[in-house]
Amino acid sequence: MTKLIAAILTASVLAIAAFAAAGTSAAAPAQEPTAQKNIVQTAVAAGQFKTLVMLAKRAGLAGALTGRTKLTVFAPTDAAFKMVPKATLNKLLRNRAQLRRVLLYHVVAGDVKAAQVVGLRSAKTLAGPSVRIRVRGGNVFLNGSTRVVKTDIAASNGTIHVINKVLLPPTR
Repeated sequence: MTKLIAAILTASVLAIAAFAAAGTSAAAPAQEPTAQKNIVQTAVAAGQFKTLVMLAKRAGLAGALTGRTKLTVFAPTDAAFKMVPKATLNKLLRNRAQLRRVLLYHVVAGDVKAAQVVGLRSAKTLAGPSVRIRVRGGNVFLNGSTRVVKTDIAASNGTIHVINKVLLPPTR
């Protein structure tokens, strides 16, 4: 059950965010060979997004993340999913519509690189609501406390930015 929860949390985080501070080693762009793989293949190869990938498949979103449409994913790691309360994860697993909404809150249309993100105040997600973006102390934060820890992981159909927490969309 712990692995499942970790996987769910990682998937949520993977789906939307992650811009690391400019000028740090974490902000270095990914190597070119990674750009030959789509977002899902790149996430699987990274090994730290098992939960996110599993959740995306469960929500029926994996196909959308493998297509030709350019997307930017703020991707929570498996460690980020471990911070999500078990009750919250279980609720998402039982409700596919809510799971899709949480995951799509981690995805932005277009291929948005870190250099562009630092100039934004917000970005509209595929879930509908926007995620707030702030730069403080050389770090990029989403919605106040979620930090982008690695940026510009290239995929054939977009970019992944790694984040340290799972983003939850505002309630309707």
